Amino acid sequence: MRTAAIHFFLIGIALSLMHPAVRADAADEVVIGVATSLTTIEGAESMRAAALAVEEINRKGGIRLNHHRMPLRLASIDLQDADDNTRKSDSLQKLEQFIQVEKLHAIVVGPFRSEVLLPAMDIIAAHRVPLLETIAMTPAIESMILRDSRYRYVFRTGLNTKYLANALIQIMKHLNTRFGLTRVYILTQDIAWARSTAAIMIKLYFDRMGWQVLGADHFAYGASDFSSSLEKARAKGAQVILPIFDMPQSGKLVQQWKEMEIPAMMCGFISPMIGPGAWKAFNGQISGTLNVVFELGNIPSDRYPPASAFYGAYSDRYGTDIEAGHGPAPSYEAVYLLKDAIESASSLDPEQLVAALEASDRMGCMGRLRFHKGHQVIFGTHPETEAVVCLMQWTRDGKRRIVYPPSIADGEIENPFHPLPLLSH
Repeated sequence: MRTAAIHFFLIGIALSLMHPAVRADAADEVVIGVATSLTTIEGAESMRAAALAVEEINRKGGIRLNHHRMPLRLASIDLQDADDNTRKSDSLQKLEQFIQVEKLHAIVVGPFRSEVLLPAMDIIAAHRVPLLETIAMTPAIESMILRDSRYRYVFRTGLNTKYLANALIQIMKHLNTRFGLTRVYILTQDIAWARSTAAIMIKLYFDRMGWQVLGADHFAYGASDFSSSLEKARAKGAQVILPIFDMPQSGKLVQQWKEMEIPAMMCGFISPMIGPGAWKAFNGQISGTLNVVFELGNIPSDRYPPASAFYGAYSDRYGTDIEAGHGPAPSYEAVYLLKDAIESASSLDPEQLVAALEASDRMGCMGRLRFHKGHQVIFGTHPETEAVVCLMQWTRDGKRRIVYPPSIADGEIENPFHPLPLLSH
C-alpha cells in the first residue's frame, strides 16, 4: 500500500508541474485535490477510487460547464495525519499550502483523523474550497455546520460515528433476537472515533436494553497483544466481543481469539480483516468473524448491482480488489457528486457549488446519496432510499457473505461454535 500511495503522490506532483494553477473564473480544467494520509490502506484506496471516477468522467468528455466541456485533474498531498508521530500543525500546514499552490476547486477524501479534520475546517472556511470528507468520522462537524455558516463548505459522503453506532446497535439487536445474546466485552483503539462509537452504544443501547457490558478496554495505536483482555472476556462469560479498530496490527486480535478458542462471537470493525486478501494473510484463521463494512460498494453485492459495478471497475482498473471497508466507495461518489453539482450550478463558484451539493440526490454504488442539513450523507438499511452500512461474515471456505441488512443480505448469520456454547454461562 505504501508503494501505491507514493506512486499516486508523485503523479500528483508531476501533474501539478504540467498544469499550472489557474483562477476558478478563468479555468480551463477543474482541479480536485485528494488530501489525506496516503500510506494507509483507506487513504491509498480512496485515492485510487477518486482517480477512477476522474478517468471515467474524462473519458466521456469531462464536465459540462456553460456549453463547454472541461477535463478534471486530480492533485494529491499526503497529510500523514494517521501517524501519531505527526504533529497536527504539520498536517494543517500541508493542507493550506496544497490549497494555495494548486488553486483547488474542491477537495475529496480529506483528513484521516477527526482530530485533524476539526481544525482543518477553519482552513476550508478561509479559502472557501468545498470539501467532501470520506474518512474522518466525528459527528461534531455536523453541529459546527449547523451552528456556524462559515463551515458550510464541508460535506461528508462517508460514514460518521453516529451512523456506525446505530448500525452496530441494529446488529446487536439482530444477534440478541437470533441467538439470545446479552453479554458483551468491548475492545477499541484508543482514538476519538472508536471510543465515541463505543460510548454511544453503551448509552443508547446496552444500558437501556439489559445487556451486560462486562468490560471496555482501549489500546494505543500499534498494540498487538490482546490476550489479557480476551482472557478477561472468557472469565466473565462474554457472548460477544465487540472490536472497533482501524490500525493494521488489530488483525492479531482475531488470531489470538482463534488460538485461545474464546467461545464468544467476534463482531465489530477490524480494518485489516475486511478485504478478500485477509483470508490468505491470516492463514484462513478468521472464519466466523463478523465485520462491518462502512459503505456498500467497498464490498460487492449481488442484490444491489451498482455496488458490484463499482467494485468490478476498481478491480479491473488496478488489478486488485478493494481491501478497505471505509473510504473508497464514498471517495468515488464524492467526485461524481461534485461533477453533478458543477453541472447543475453551471459554475465553479463555491457558494453556488455548496447550494448544488445541498440539493444532491444521486443513486450511486453506496445507495441513494442525499445530505441532511448538517451536510452528512444519510445512511440506513435500504439502498433505494439511503446509503447503506452492511455486515459481512467470513465463511468456512474463505468467502465473504453479506448477512445484514436484510435488504441486501445473501444469507443469515451463522454461529461459529458447535455445539452452541454461548448461552451456557
